[in-house]
Amino acid sequence: MQTPETMSSEAALADATALIYREHEHLRQGVAFEQLAGLIAPLERAQRIFLMGMGRSGFMMQALGMRLMHLGFNVHIVGETTAPAITKGDVLLAGSGSGSTTSIVNAAKTAKREGAAVLCFTTNMESLLADLADAVVVLPAAQKNKQEADVSQQYAGSLFEQALLIYGDALVQLLWNKGGKTADQLWQRHANLE
Repeated sequence: MQTPETMSSEAALADATALIYREHEHLRQGVAFEQLAGLIAPLERAQRIFLMGMGRSGFMMQALGMRLMHLGFNVHIVGETTAPAITKGDVLLAGSGSGSTTSIVNAAKTAKREGAAVLCFTTNMESLLADLADAVVVLPAAQKNKQEADVSQQYAGSLFEQALLIYGDALVQLLWNKGGKTADQLWQRHANLE
């Protein structure tokens, strides 16, 4: 059996890709799609959607925010200088693998206090964020601070971050199909100051 040290770079990359696909197939089998479906109605009735994540998870949440904006939702990324105050009728959609990131938990507390709904993606149903949330999607991936090789051989939360992008995109695909807009109509909202 070859080890990564004795493989060609091409073979090692093919193996790494296969590992990632296997982990996602295993994760998909553990996703409760009724939880993901539970995000649809709150997002559709939200006056505004605020998205939040930290670090690499934050990048995935920004990508989801852009896709929701293309669909015509009123979207803001928490922490951007143009993000307004959250109020009743709004939704905070947060992504945190641990569900205990202090800034995200504090934002969820503020959102609840102001009468907004809180939705989240996390690995931990027992977390502070999940306790505050009106709807939780558990993505059964390893947390970045727990190297759980039986869950993921990837480093530091990569599986969770990848899953955020995949299941966020699945949500967007469903919302797009429901909305009936064409790709050309969505394209009109695409950034043109690039």
